[in-house]
Order: sequence, then structure tokens, then C-alpha cells
Amino acid sequence: MFSAFAKVFKTPDLRKKLFFTLGIIVLYRIGTHVPIPGVDYRSVQACVDAATSGNNGLLGLVNAFSGGALLQITVFALGILPYITASIILQLLTVVIPRLESLKKEGAAGQGKITQYTRYLTVALAVLQGTGLVTTARTGALFPNCPTAASVVPDTSIFVTVTMVLSITTGTACVMWFGELITERGIGNGMSILIFISIASTLPAALWAVKQQGTIADGWLVFGIIILVGIAMVGLVVFVEQAQRRVPVQYAKRMVGRKLYGGTATYIPLKVNQAGVVPVIFASSLLYIPALIAQFSHSKAGWATWIQNNLVKGDHPFYVLIYFLLIVFFSFFYVSITFNPEEVAGNIRQAGGFIPGIRAGSPTAQYLSYVLNRLTWPGSLYLGLIALVPTVAFASFGGANQLTGTSILIIVSVGLETVKQINSQIEQHNYEGFLR
Repeated sequence: MFSAFAKVFKTPDLRKKLFFTLGIIVLYRIGTHVPIPGVDYRSVQACVDAATSGNNGLLGLVNAFSGGALLQITVFALGILPYITASIILQLLTVVIPRLESLKKEGAAGQGKITQYTRYLTVALAVLQGTGLVTTARTGALFPNCPTAASVVPDTSIFVTVTMVLSITTGTACVMWFGELITERGIGNGMSILIFISIASTLPAALWAVKQQGTIADGWLVFGIIILVGIAMVGLVVFVEQAQRRVPVQYAKRMVGRKLYGGTATYIPLKVNQAGVVPVIFASSLLYIPALIAQFSHSKAGWATWIQNNLVKGDHPFYVLIYFLLIVFFSFFYVSITFNPEEVAGNIRQAGGFIPGIRAGSPTAQYLSYVLNRLTWPGSLYLGLIALVPTVAFASFGGANQLTGTSILIIVSVGLETVKQINSQIEQHNYEGFLR
């Protein structure tokens, strides 16, 4: 990894891309500390400590995705989460709506149209979530443990409320633009890099908060244990994310004119965690909806109280069970819509290839489905365990909201993908092997 970054600085084009990416990251981090109009900044800062010590569930996870900007009610309070949700929704609708499926098959032009739809949906979700954030801030529900939560938004007029929602929506559109700029003119994977920066920026403060608890000896002991557990989890995530099942494919020899082509052997790489972190993010977004609806309820209704007690706290058994089942379900669902065994089998057959011991056509598709299902089961269980076990284990440590398996999973996955992206761009500029 370090050698790859050293080669980047030696290549002028890649060096410009890296500095451009760093500049966008600096602008993004500045935006996470700029409060929106209509918010009493002193009251927010007074309530942030109490909120971070009490939110180790959904709100803590969403706050980590925004780089800590959500609880501070800044311009980039929603972060990149609306864009992620919109992208996942569009991918799911591609299977249901024939028009979107046809656009997906049209290549770059169709993908550009889908990207445009994703932007529109992102803005709509930003308006909805921004309205929910402003409403919870006005009612004091955003900081339930703070006695001065009602003074966070001193002016509750319609004009100020609309201005706050527009500011949050504009900030979300700006974050989306930053991600696209990194993808087009930077080192790539713009949205993933912004998520990486958001989560990584909250880790030092979370670790320091854990260390400050209890006596000096106990604080350092807990701090050391968490560091060791984190290192072990990083190793586990790297091992599973790099693990893959290679399905061999043999291509028969063919005569094209007077030349003989084919006869090569390759493989289809099927990852153990084929779905990545998408099931975890989508399960979190889905669980956040009833919690958001319950916060809109001004009355102490029975259903709202039940949601607050069972679907908000990260260490509640019912929350853990629902979250785990949703992760497993969306793992299978996402893999089924992103990998089509029949399409892959058809492409292999058209290219004159076959899997040794398996007939071409329908038997190949059935074999690929069988292998994929057997890989998805351990992959989905791994996602569920890595997302929940550290969350439950760290539930007793205040300030450890960002020390979740989801955060570590996203950081490691994005780090691996970024290094691969940099290596691929380095290879494009390295022609020494061809010249020799």
C-alpha cells in the first residue's frame, strides 16, 4: 500500500488526482462544521456530549455516516446517506420496472440516465430527512438527555424552518457533487471515500471518550482491549473480503479462417461477501424509518413508545434480532439482483466456454446458482455478526458509538477498494514491461 502511494507522487497525472481528492476532502470536512441558519450553536454544543453518550443505536450509526455533522446540525448534516439510499432504491427498482432494466442494458447512455434519476431521488430524500431532522431538533427529541434541547432552535417560524430544510438539502446536493468530482477527476470511488472520511473522522474522539471513563488504570485497560479487538476485526474483515471461490471456465479451440483460437482456461471469481456493505446500510436505513416516524409523534402513543424502546437502542434484543434478519435477507436479495446466473451462463456459452464437468446452458446456470447460494449463507452471517457483535459488546462504553462492526467493515472495505483503484491507475501509466 505504501509503495503504491509512493508511486502516485512520482506520476504527475496521478499526483494531481490525489491532491484534487485531498482538496475535496478538506472542503467536505469544513462543511461538516458549518452550522445551518436558525440553530443556536452554543446550545447544540452543550447537548452533543449528552447525545453521543446515549445514542449507541441507529442515531449513532447515522451520525457516524455524516462524520458527526448530524448531531451538530451543520450544512452537511445528512452526509452521503441520502445518495446511498437513493442508489440502493434505484438498483432494487431496476428489477421491478422494465424501463429501468432496459436503461441498464443500454450501456453508458442508459447508466447516465439512471444516475440522473438517482440525483433527483437523492434531493427528494434529503428534503424528507432534512424535514425530519429539523422537526426533531425543534421538539427536543434529537437530544433526549439534554435539559436545554428545546432551545436548540429558538425561532420556530415557518420561514426559518424552510430555510433550515433548504440549507440541509443544498448541503446534501453539494456532498453528492463532491463525490462525483472525486470519481471523475480524482482517484475514483468518490462516494465510498466520503463515507470512509466521515467514519474515520469520528474514531479518535470515540476512542478517547472510552479511555477517559473510569479510573486511569481502567481507562487504559478498556482502551487496550478495544484496540486489540479492533485489530482482530480488521484482520477478519480483510480475510473474508479477499476470500473468493474461483469457478473454472475452459474455452474450446475454434477455427476462424485459417487461425486457431481458444483453448484457454480462466475462472469466475465469486466473493464470499458478494453483496459488500450494501445489506448493512440498507438494513440501517430501513430500521431508521419507523424511528423517524415515531419522533414525528408529539403524543406519547403506545406504538411510538414501543418503537423508541425496542427499535432505537442498539443493544436491545429485539433490535439486534430484526437488524440481523434484515442483513441476511438483503444479502440474498442484493446478490440475486446483481448477479444473474442465467446471463453469465449465456455469455459463457456464446464465447464457446464451459465449466469442466457441467453442461453448457441451463445446467451451468443451476450450478452457478448453487455455488452462489452456498457462498451467500456464510457471507450474510458474517455481515450480521460483524455488524452486531461489537455494537452489543461496546454498548456499555459511553462514547463508543462509532466503534461498531459496521464502521470497521466500511473503513476496511473502502480502503481495500481504494488501494486497488490506485494500483490499476498506476498500471495504466506503467509501460516498461511492454517496451522491453
